[in-house]
Amino acid sequence: MYAIVEIAGQQFKVEKDQQLFVHRLQDKEGSKVTFDNVLLIDNKGKVNVGAPVIKGAAVSAKVIEHLKGDKVIVFKKKRRKGYKVKNGHRQFLTKIQIESISESGAKPAAKKAEPKVKAEAAPKAAAKKPAAKKEAAPKAAAKKPAAKKPAAKKPAAKKTTTKKADDSAKK
Repeated sequence: MYAIVEIAGQQFKVEKDQQLFVHRLQDKEGSKVTFDNVLLIDNKGKVNVGAPVIKGAAVSAKVIEHLKGDKVIVFKKKRRKGYKVKNGHRQFLTKIQIESISESGAKPAAKKAEPKVKAEAAPKAAAKKPAAKKEAAPKAAAKKPAAKKPAAKKPAAKKTTTKKADDSAKK
């Protein structure tokens, strides 16, 4: 049996007696924690999916310890520019152990019967709809924008000759 549960903003696939690291929780070491954001439960092939969560389902866990994760080095460099920046980071984590996955109240919800509409109320509602369409029809007529006239062509510029061209023509 396993479940997919949301813990501290992340989703985890958990099983009974599994230990995992999650983002730091506020609870003290040795205390028990219950997570009720259960998204999916698989019980021996019988899958129950929540929409978005399964009502009544919960995962209980025990906080084992609080610790810091491995150091992550962030190094930025732009070549040939003399730019180098080195930064480090250690994430605060909590180690938890899953104790139980409860599926109580996790049965799929039966479809609710739609309320019956009285025969008298239906024609009144239908009468209102065409009236709204008639009011909207005059608004649909709109003028088309005027077509743009083509731009007038500019006369070609006169060519000027240079002194070198004139000198060579005189020889």
